[in-house]
Amino acid sequence: MAGVDDGWWYRNIVEPGKLPLLLALIAFVITFTVTRLVTRLIRAGKGPFRNVTPGGLHVHHVVPGIVLMAVGGFSAIAGGRHGFGAGVAAALFGAGTALVLDEFALVLYLSDVYWTQDGTKSVEVVLVTVSLAGLLLVGFAPFGVDGLSEAELHSRTQVILTVGLHLVLSLGALLKGKLRMAVLGVFIPFVSLVGAVRLARPGSAWAKRFYRDRPRARARAVKRAYRHDRRWSGLRRRVIDLVGGPPSV
Repeated sequence: MAGVDDGWWYRNIVEPGKLPLLLALIAFVITFTVTRLVTRLIRAGKGPFRNVTPGGLHVHHVVPGIVLMAVGGFSAIAGGRHGFGAGVAAALFGAGTALVLDEFALVLYLSDVYWTQDGTKSVEVVLVTVSLAGLLLVGFAPFGVDGLSEAELHSRTQVILTVGLHLVLSLGALLKGKLRMAVLGVFIPFVSLVGAVRLARPGSAWAKRFYRDRPRARARAVKRAYRHDRRWSGLRRRVIDLVGGPPSV
């Protein structure tokens, strides 16, 4: 019978040092879920939960989130990738990150927009973060370095060219107004390639610079963006409302 050290868990999680990442992701998801549940109960006036307002000052949960991120982050840097301490630091960092990103829109707008339409950006950022952490956990490395052979990894030129190409593709998708494709393309180059070669979004920096004197290209960009938004915006809004709660009118 094979020992525990020969199992899938040890080979894919423990030995590569991915256990802290897994614990951070679990802590992130649990903290975000509990936080949204509590804030929705407070919003509905149900349960024993209330906003923390010592002396009339509303303390947003981004504040303890920053503290947890700092403690967990510095503890992780000071320690290693293995051991009990690394797991605790990762869990603290994951929990703190969830609290901070749950109020990402507040930090972005410097205003309490938690239950407004602008506040849904926090949920979008959380969903993207979970996706990226999941990609790291299953073995995807930034800029496609995980796709190189051992010989290519020892060649600095090959690594630099690979990272540079994937970075250019992600920047191209970003300039064309496709933020999600640019971010995911850091891990899956094909995604950023599609975003970089297709028409830009009408309001993007690329469209303002290169479609300014090309009315046909500008009209095609507007038409394609309209069709895309009509097809996917409703589904995206329903998912965000399901995860984070519907915004106030």
